[in-house]
Amino acid sequence: MRHLFGTDGIRGIAGTSPLDTTTVYAVGLALAHQLRPSAMQSGMLGPRVILGRDTRESSPWISNLLAAGLRAGGAEVESAGIVPTPAIAYLAHTHGFHAGVVISASHNPWEDNGIKLFGADGKKLPDAVELAIEEVIFKHALSATAPEAETVPAMEDQPHYADEYVASLLAAVPGLNLTGKRIIVDCANGAAAAIAPRLFATLGGEVTFLNIDPDGRNINHHCGALHPRAVAAAVVTHGAQLGITFDGDADRCLLAGARENVINGDAILLMAARDLQARGLLTGNLVVATTMSNMGLEAALKRSGITMLRASVGDRYVLEMMEQRNAALGGEQSGHLLFPHLATTGDGLLTALVVLDLIARTGKSMEELTADLKVFPQVIVNIKVGEKKPLEEIPTVAASIRAAEEALADTGRVVIRYSGTEALARVMIEAESQEAMRFHAQAIAEAIRTELGT
Repeated sequence: MRHLFGTDGIRGIAGTSPLDTTTVYAVGLALAHQLRPSAMQSGMLGPRVILGRDTRESSPWISNLLAAGLRAGGAEVESAGIVPTPAIAYLAHTHGFHAGVVISASHNPWEDNGIKLFGADGKKLPDAVELAIEEVIFKHALSATAPEAETVPAMEDQPHYADEYVASLLAAVPGLNLTGKRIIVDCANGAAAAIAPRLFATLGGEVTFLNIDPDGRNINHHCGALHPRAVAAAVVTHGAQLGITFDGDADRCLLAGARENVINGDAILLMAARDLQARGLLTGNLVVATTMSNMGLEAALKRSGITMLRASVGDRYVLEMMEQRNAALGGEQSGHLLFPHLATTGDGLLTALVVLDLIARTGKSMEELTADLKVFPQVIVNIKVGEKKPLEEIPTVAASIRAAEEALADTGRVVIRYSGTEALARVMIEAESQEAMRFHAQAIAEAIRTELGT
């Protein structure tokens, strides 16, 4: 069982465990230790690691302190500066780094932060590797003395890495021209704010940017992919054709149409799957989604002869199933999309470009491309919890879940899980009847809140 790593790296409140100075420094030491054998096999004295960060107030000191730990462990470290998470995955893979590290808490509030790790292949580390690193982190945390964060010299950012990442995105959609399009782009005051204006400046069109002035504390604040209604409203206000919105580290993307409608990851998966199928690129006519994807997506894909598989929540688990089944497309309802022929990890900017390219090639709007997607009513209730005790071991919670499953039977779905990145239990109910959906969601949520709520 992992204690530090969740579904997307190490995450917590900056300055407190597990993001206190001792642990952050120990992560650097442990990662250098873990990478040393592969570096020596390639004839190098120590591993090479590339770092990136988002716009949070705490990201610079965490990045500098982790780099100090890496260097103390014998690693050579370079910084790409403020870049989206997928930029580090791309750079680690293409430049022969032994690992890439991103300092970001993605969609979380500004007080939080995190450490995401990528291997030399540009993919997130397997659970087993993270578990092995954890053991070394704990050992170093007990024996190593971390320097004071304010005494650690700031790393010098290398801007050419961001330039290379932008060029790679443009290369993925050769010939894309947005002339005549009016588009709204919400950068969530996060990493996309440093990249998206440069990217879209080369594509033509009339692009209005929202939330591109990060101040360290406004990342994700009432904006970005957590609040897609904001960009949807802006589309109507500006008379635009569509809107694009990213989360704090820009590894996911949601869209908005001209009728103030939000286009989530399920709808994007449908559009992309049918396009790849039409071009003979959808291997096995398979798409990998997650347990959170709507039953309506499964039905729409089936009408096109496409089989939808469900993986556990988390893009790492989607990718694992994709690799097992040789699938060409996968993703999550939240907007993490995986195009393995184009990138090694989910990339919100890439997803946006893929959809824009699809619209340009077909001459159809997103509404036309998803017209037959009939979404089952779905509700997600988040409950703050003090501990993550197995829910099946709590009689009242288990009984409420069992009652919902029996009542809904073939007319809905019940998915209850703990968040891998926050102290939350998530209750998702999907049903033909909105009344039944709300009743069972609230019943389960109340049972969890009574037993585990803070």
